[in-house]
Amino acid sequence: MNNSLKLLLVSGARPNFMKIAPVIHAIRAHNAACNGGRTISFRLVHTGQHYDEKMSGVFFQELGLPAPDYNLEVGSASHAAQTANIMLAFEPVCLHEKPDWVVVVGDVNSTAACALVAAKLGIAVAHIEAGLRSFDRAMPEELNRLVTDALADLLLTPSADADDNLCREGVSGAKIRRVGNVMIDSLMGQLPQATAANTLERMGLENGRFVYVTLHRPSNVDIRENLAVIVRELTTLSVQWPIIFPIHPRTRRRMAEFGLSFDAHPGVRPLEPLGYLDSLNLTRNARFLLTDSGGLQEESTYFRTPCLTLRPNTERPVTITVGSNRLTSVATLRDDITKLLAEPERLGATPPLWDGRTAARIVAELLAE
Repeated sequence: MNNSLKLLLVSGARPNFMKIAPVIHAIRAHNAACNGGRTISFRLVHTGQHYDEKMSGVFFQELGLPAPDYNLEVGSASHAAQTANIMLAFEPVCLHEKPDWVVVVGDVNSTAACALVAAKLGIAVAHIEAGLRSFDRAMPEELNRLVTDALADLLLTPSADADDNLCREGVSGAKIRRVGNVMIDSLMGQLPQATAANTLERMGLENGRFVYVTLHRPSNVDIRENLAVIVRELTTLSVQWPIIFPIHPRTRRRMAEFGLSFDAHPGVRPLEPLGYLDSLNLTRNARFLLTDSGGLQEESTYFRTPCLTLRPNTERPVTITVGSNRLTSVATLRDDITKLLAEPERLGATPPLWDGRTAARIVAELLAE
């Protein structure tokens, strides 16, 4: 056995950074404590799928991530073009580095593209956050999950439902390891810095007296009728509840295109995308969240902050069965908000293995292979 395990860690878009950072910290902790045992070397690959400073650069700083060893700088494009560009740029990295494992996280185009390149080169693939399913193939992320899990040699799952999904799809149980939710490692690790950031004081907000909103999925923002309803409901709500709405670049473009704005409604505060620490503080202290983000469903569940997810499904059902999350729709949004505001300010419980030690379990599983 080689005394050093070599990994290529792939991160492409904002949600990936919170998942890869704890793994890097766990690798460093292992190497510092291994006492002559097997060490781990790694190279960090940033595909550049999110390339804007506000969408990625600030996350590297806040999460203590090292500068990427490779930045593929693929930028945005159609799904097919972006996936192809990632594959073309990633293959030479694999050929040069010759890693033992390519480690991919989550469900973005970078995840599926890099898994496919590695598999075709005969390099073992480990997928962190494997097995999650929305059962909605209209979502590009669902296709990325299916492709990546079909190719992966080690499927590192966050929850029992993920294990069940993989088994139903015929994945060998020998490949599946339930390790927990690595996002919670990042969250717990960043809480002291988040608290010190004084987000509420800087924004002039009171604990539990505002609503935090993030929306970017095509079904919500690319259809004028849907986005118009969302804007109308937010403006109505803002009469009584300040609304903090960091607007994703996609959503901002669509609002301008459709002639929608919050200019006449000072209770809605449209902001530029926020850093991780500010987002954590808003999630922790909001009266409730309205989102279509997978990550915020998890973070709000950890804090037991009520969350309305504006989607017909979720690939994170544990946030509903155990946690504070509820699904909503454009048609039922007003009624669902009214019902939620009549409920307790804290809901649900912390799911199993959301304990801040997932990354250490991931490192142990990679070393055991």
